[in-house]
Order: sequence, then structure tokens, then C-alpha cells
Amino acid sequence: MTAPLAGVRVIEAATWLAAPAAAALLADLGADVIKIEPPGGDPWRHFDTSSMGFEEPSAIQYGFELDNRGKRSIAVDLRQPGAPELVRRLCGDADVFVTNLMQRERWGIDERTLRAANPALIYTAVSGYGERGPAADREGFDYAAFWASSGIMGLSGEPSSPPPFCRTGQGDHATALNLLSAILVALRVRDQSGEGQTVEVNLMQTGLWTIGADAAVAAVSGEQPRRYDRSRPWNPIRNSYQTRDGRWLLLGMTQADRFWPRFVSMIGEPSWALDPRFGTLEGRKRHAAELRAHIEELIASADLAEWGRRLDEAELVWAPVATLPEALSDPQVEANGALEEIEHPQAGAYRTLAAPFRVSGAETAARGPAPAPGEHTSEVLAELGLDDDEIASLAASGVFG
Repeated sequence: MTAPLAGVRVIEAATWLAAPAAAALLADLGADVIKIEPPGGDPWRHFDTSSMGFEEPSAIQYGFELDNRGKRSIAVDLRQPGAPELVRRLCGDADVFVTNLMQRERWGIDERTLRAANPALIYTAVSGYGERGPAADREGFDYAAFWASSGIMGLSGEPSSPPPFCRTGQGDHATALNLLSAILVALRVRDQSGEGQTVEVNLMQTGLWTIGADAAVAAVSGEQPRRYDRSRPWNPIRNSYQTRDGRWLLLGMTQADRFWPRFVSMIGEPSWALDPRFGTLEGRKRHAAELRAHIEELIASADLAEWGRRLDEAELVWAPVATLPEALSDPQVEANGALEEIEHPQAGAYRTLAAPFRVSGAETAARGPAPAPGEHTSEVLAELGLDDDEIASLAASGVFG
């Protein structure tokens, strides 16, 4: 197998998650990704994982490692004289420039400037709210732009509870996949036309896309959909229930009429199939709260493992509400190659997430750990053809911090 993006050079001037995560996937596909970091490094390097709910902060920030693996790092302080020219030189023979920085014109890394240095460049801009409109200059992390502003937060949680918060990077990683797709399209278009392309991706729009089933209807109707209420579910066999051992399972039978006869047989209530309250979809909707209470009582009579066995035997749609360690150790994760191992110079070998796709005939794999801040500065400058005097001049002006 070959690395499909071998020979493609990517310059990344970005921080935090969405843009760097997309660049990491480009590196997985074989691209040479050079990460431009401020002196001291990308702030995502130093994020305290205990604020994410873990007991103790880890010595290695494994979230940063995931989003920056396989790259080379060069330390550049974009505020210093000489820094913009250095970035332009880096982009001179690059294929893709990826950024989420907001003051691009001020720092001389805007599209017009870099396109002048390389007309064939794919210029990629990632933002919270898009490049135009009244919020274009608003700073937007995923919990604000993706989660709250897109409408996802307002649709989530029980009707009587405050809307829940999103997990760290949840919207960023969805946006990274969107960005990866757009960059691959832009490379294809450039191969056909010979012309550089502009890619724009924003967190808010990605958020709308992820709730497209709701958003497509609301765009026409103007309505706000009701939040899901598990006490009065629209379909009681598409709902969560707690088992005897305190675990939760999700019944996911959207096609209720198809699964209903098998479900009532499995749960030990075959008479429900003929019960005028429950025998039809309309009847189950009218008596949803009553039926939910009956199912809840029955599910509470056995442990999760027992229900899992019975649901599988009946070929019904269900899932355990897994803990994250359980999900990571699920045999399906192993069987489908969702994890891979990386060798880290300090941490040794550890498991991490593989790219979330597979292409036959193409090698897709993490190509090493994330770099240390500025680890490859000298190496990259030498490849760029800078002589000792030029490097000394840049150092004296504070470009490297």
C-alpha cells in the first residue's frame, strides 16, 4: 500500500483542535505537515486534562498528541519583523496552508499575500462563524460556535433540565473531518485546473450539518423541535432504560412496527401485540407514558448482560450506554482497527485513535508522535535554503522566540 498524500506539503499555522486535527489526518495519509507554533507552543499542549473530568492531569497531553501526531514543528513568533517573510518562503513550494488565526492580514499570512507567493496554493481558513457576516470576527470555540450557536445545545437534554454542555473537542473533531474532505476536494480541483483554491470551513455550519435531519425541516417550517422526553417518548422502544444492576441500555428501534412483535415476545409480554392500547403505532404514541412505565419495570428486573443476550437473540436494535473505557475495549473497536500504537520518546508505547476511515490500497497510519515545540526549526530552515547569516538575523529579531 502507498501513502496517498506522499509528496504533499502542508504548512499549518493553527492552534487548539479543529484545524490541527485535520492536518494530523493529512499527515496520517502521508503529507509532510510543518506546524508553525508560537514560542512556548500551541496552548492545546498545556491544557489541564483534569478540567475534562479526569482525576489527575496527565504528564503527556494525549489530546494534543492525537491532533498533532506525525508533524514537524517550527517555532515562529508571527508578531516579529521577518516572521511573515519566513512564512511566505515556507509556503512558496507548499501545497496547502491551514490556519485558524484571526489576525491574518496583520501578520502577513492572509490569502492574498500567500497566493502571491504561490498561485497554486490551497489556502484553508477555519473559523467559528465563517468569513463573512456580523460574527465573522467573533472568537468561537466549539462549545460556543458548534454546540450553542448551531442549535444543538438547545435541542439536547430533557425538557425540564438545563441544556447539557458538550465534551471537549466534540465539535472540533467533526469540523476536522469536514475540513479534511474539503482539502482533498481542493487538491483534486487544483490537479485538474492548475489553479490554487480557497477552502473555508466554520464550526457553526458544521454543527448545523450534524443536526441536518432537524435543521432541514426547521429551515422550511420555522419551528423549534421539542426536546426528547424519555418519560413520554414518541416511540417507547426508542428510549433508554435502567437495568437491575444500575446500568443503562438504549433501545433503538426506529422502525417500531417492524420490531414490535419480536420485542414484546422477547420481553415476555406477547399479549401487547394485540392490546388495543399498544398494538398499533398510533396507540403506542397515545399511551407512551404508560407503556414506558411497563417497559421500565420489566427492564429493571434483570441485569444488563442478560438483556443484552436476549436482545441479541431476538435480533433487536439496542446498545449498552457504555463508559469510555468500555467503548475503547469493545471487541468491535479492536476488530475494525479503531486504535493503533504510537511510540513516544517520553511515554513509551501507548494506544491512540486511528484515523476514522479506511481506504483499500491506501496506507493510513500515524507516522510518529507529536513534535516538541520548535523541534524541527533548524531542519526546516535548512531545507528552505536559509544560510547561517539569515538564521542568525531571524534569531536576533526574536522570530524564534
